[in-house]
Amino acid sequence: MPPRQIDSDECRYDGDTYADVYDDWYDSRLDTAAAVAFLKELAPSGRALELGVGTGRIAVPLAAEGLDVTGVDTSPLMLKRLTDKGGTVTGVQADMVCVDLPGSFDLIYVAFSSLFLLDSQDAQVACFARMARLLSPGGRVVVEAFVPDATRYRQDQNVSLEDMAAGSVRFELAEHDPVEQVIRATRVHIGDSGIRLFPYRLRYATPSELDLMARLCGLRLAGRVGGYDRRPFTRDSRSHVSVYRSDDA
Repeated sequence: MPPRQIDSDECRYDGDTYADVYDDWYDSRLDTAAAVAFLKELAPSGRALELGVGTGRIAVPLAAEGLDVTGVDTSPLMLKRLTDKGGTVTGVQADMVCVDLPGSFDLIYVAFSSLFLLDSQDAQVACFARMARLLSPGGRVVVEAFVPDATRYRQDQNVSLEDMAAGSVRFELAEHDPVEQVIRATRVHIGDSGIRLFPYRLRYATPSELDLMARLCGLRLAGRVGGYDRRPFTRDSRSHVSVYRSDDA
């Protein structure tokens, strides 16, 4: 379905840069089937909202399972990719902080650390408030994110290889600000077509900080696992999937 435009003055990142490479880079690395099964169990039927939907990696197969899925993203090119996949997902071009939609949702989720693309704590709290406002009574909010690891950075910098194949290489250069909890980075792709740069900026948060943000907005942690496959969340976990519910649920 074609995306519905909602005006916003607060779009914070440019997903257009990644639109033509996103699926190639990430589809094979991420367990989408496990994510869909996990989310469907929380809302086997009803309305679901994905914030930061991108190309619909999760939203499209989730809608195919019978849910009425709406996907929000700031990037028109990402939403075009979503539309090109077909299916019944309703795409909405808007900022996840200020999106205003009719009705409420049984499931609201933010996958793949997309919450951290809101690069201030105030913006992240505002997003939790928006999710609480749009959530149906008894509904659930799901946040998937990485667990911060400061040991990745030497003198608050890091260079890492992401992918290497015949004729191409992709690596990342990152700068870390531990005070603001901000990472400024650029992915560099070198291939047959030349050199392309993919910059991004994010503001990370610990799981406990996310829990506090949620509490400030009337949401309470209902459970946390180390991944969509439901492995336990431990001190060694590198990512988490956290489920929140309304305080009065």
